[in-house]
Amino acid sequence: MEKGHNIGNSNGRGGPPSILVVDDSIEALQILRHTLERVGYYVWTATSGEEALRKIAGRGLPHLAIVDMYMPPGMNGFELCERLNQFSDLPVIMLTAVDETNTVVRAIQQFAEDYVLKPFSPSELVARIRRVLDRVGEFPYEASCPVQVDPRLSIDFPARKLIKEGVTSSLTPTEARLLYILMRSSGETVETDFLLRRMWPREITFEDRLHVYVHRLRSKLKEVGGKHQYVILERGVGYRFQPRPEAAY
Repeated sequence: MEKGHNIGNSNGRGGPPSILVVDDSIEALQILRHTLERVGYYVWTATSGEEALRKIAGRGLPHLAIVDMYMPPGMNGFELCERLNQFSDLPVIMLTAVDETNTVVRAIQQFAEDYVLKPFSPSELVARIRRVLDRVGEFPYEASCPVQVDPRLSIDFPARKLIKEGVTSSLTPTEARLLYILMRSSGETVETDFLLRRMWPREITFEDRLHVYVHRLRSKLKEVGGKHQYVILERGVGYRFQPRPEAAY
């Protein structure tokens, strides 16, 4: 499962991918904004991990985040990524001035899709962003909080809340992450192997573990819209998030 992307004319579904840039250097933020906006991305910025989380809680999740690895004295890039992983599978590119093999390896193994060293080449950074989005796919819903799936269902990822017909249910970090991955490929089947790698990238795990969390997630979704099932099993292949068709309303 791989999905490409097109840069459009406005933010949201059908528009350009939105990029959140987190760096404690105002100069770096200005350079990154100029670099990314010049090629058509929608860019918003934060000077700390704490500010990034506040903006996500208000605006919703971007398509991708570029995160400075070290941002003293507050939350560093690793800590921010840990928080993001508690409610999403947001792809992250780490930005760092530290060329330390162990640090870079830790970033790639635990959190990041890629990394870029400062000072960076603008064309290289853009190429890396495109490669990441091509590989993991773009989140196809409007960047909002909560995300409106259809008139009966919305998801508040930062708060890990599922709102079904006005009734709110809590999602565990694993359930929220799984739902985000499935919704990122809404309408398409996500292969089991891909889900296992995205859900538990540092562990050797098996389908039975995934099935448990899918079952729990489906049980929280099953009453939405009566008989409609949002998470569909494709036997021998994987799972598909299937929103209700507009004709159903």
